[in-house]
Amino acid sequence: MGFSLRLAVGIIGNGTSLLLYAAPILTFIRVIKKRSTEEFSFVPYIVALLNCSLYTWYGLPVVSNEWENLPLVTINGLGILMEFTFILIYFWFSSTKEKKVVALVAASVITAICITGLVSTFAFHSHRQRKAFVGSIGLVASIVMYGSPLVVMKQVIKTKSVEFMPFYLSLFSFLASSLWMTYGLLSHDLFLASPNLLGSPLGLFQIILYCMYCKRGIREESSNRDLETNGVEIKTPNGTELKSPQHVIINRTNGKI
Repeated sequence: MGFSLRLAVGIIGNGTSLLLYAAPILTFIRVIKKRSTEEFSFVPYIVALLNCSLYTWYGLPVVSNEWENLPLVTINGLGILMEFTFILIYFWFSSTKEKKVVALVAASVITAICITGLVSTFAFHSHRQRKAFVGSIGLVASIVMYGSPLVVMKQVIKTKSVEFMPFYLSLFSFLASSLWMTYGLLSHDLFLASPNLLGSPLGLFQIILYCMYCKRGIREESSNRDLETNGVEIKTPNGTELKSPQHVIINRTNGKI
């Protein structure tokens, strides 16, 4: 019964995590269309790549006992592919200065993953030791991953806008971390449960923050639209719209003319 329940939670966790990893697709469609990364941060995707790589390795028979953590391997293996794709897209459309930073951070993360794999394979000789080593590093990576949205949340509070904090990313982060916390507790594996004890409340806080500022953002956008046109459409005789002085002034404050 205990094994069946744990497996069921793992399967549901896989489905929710898949939605979590797929959530940025809409963000990157926007990046591709605008050919710009705008104010989106690459940090969550780099950290997610590190986290997926470590927990894929953690779930493999080299570290875990046979295939006891198969659900962990399947979803995190897929996560590696998706996060790597997002990072490549971000790199392609980022500025020259950003490219250097992304390349440096990505190279550091890949190096850390390789070192972890080599050390856990050759320096330790039991599953218990390997799980403790890889799990400890994965715990730190998970805490960083769940903490990385704090940068975005700070921006949301400062700007009172949720434009750069996608709702579904926050929702699926909350659901996935809650399910994997349950999976870890059922498995009596603190290395799986502990990071999600932090991730679940942080995901919930992001949802609350989104609910606080999403309506305000809509009202402000509507208000700005009214101010820009001043409630009057001005057109030339040939049908071309003419920008009013108010429109020019307001757009100039946003760096546009």
